[in-house]
Amino acid sequence: MRLVIARCSVDYAGRLTAHLPSAPRLILVKADGSVSIHADDRAYKPLNWMSPPCTLKEGADDGAGVWTVVNKAGEKLIITMEEILHDSSHELGVDPGLIKDGVEAHLQELLADRIETLGEGYTLIRREYMTAIGPVDILCRDADGGTVAVEIKRRGEIDGVEQLTRYLELLNRDPHLAPVRGVFAAQEIKPQARVLATDRGISCQILDYDALRGIEDDKLRLF
Repeated sequence: MRLVIARCSVDYAGRLTAHLPSAPRLILVKADGSVSIHADDRAYKPLNWMSPPCTLKEGADDGAGVWTVVNKAGEKLIITMEEILHDSSHELGVDPGLIKDGVEAHLQELLADRIETLGEGYTLIRREYMTAIGPVDILCRDADGGTVAVEIKRRGEIDGVEQLTRYLELLNRDPHLAPVRGVFAAQEIKPQARVLATDRGISCQILDYDALRGIEDDKLRLF
């Protein structure tokens, strides 16, 4: 991973255009090729980013360093460096991955075994479907043959919706899978997470752990 702290401005040119005026920012360049621009707020969420696969070229324009990041769709992220305050690279190695909460892992296993509880005609493609940024909990098809990505949490909060959004962005670039819609499934979903999911076209599903285990009525409630 390469960490660069620089005073820079950023321009995005693609389906939309966006401009970040000059300010000190953190730039992350990861081994998977992704590039993201961060401010000293907004928690983990970047101001702008380019997901892999993409290429990074460093050059100069009127004496200023210019980074141009281009993805396979031809979209560009242009970073104009005014002053570099820090530039370092670190080898992180292979990450062991997230160890899920025991209930979360069991929910995933139960739902995969009883995938039809998401809807009549649903079929499982696979659990832990790998993407460039991590595994999707469940990938399946609905009765019409459409691809559905399911993110499972014990407690559904905004960060889970953000995570599923990033997965959907990548999955929808695969012509063999697209279009892919999302289902955010949890035992409890916070109101703010539900609003964000709905705004992004993601369905919310309440999971009944005991029902999935066959202890109670096995119907899931879809909201």
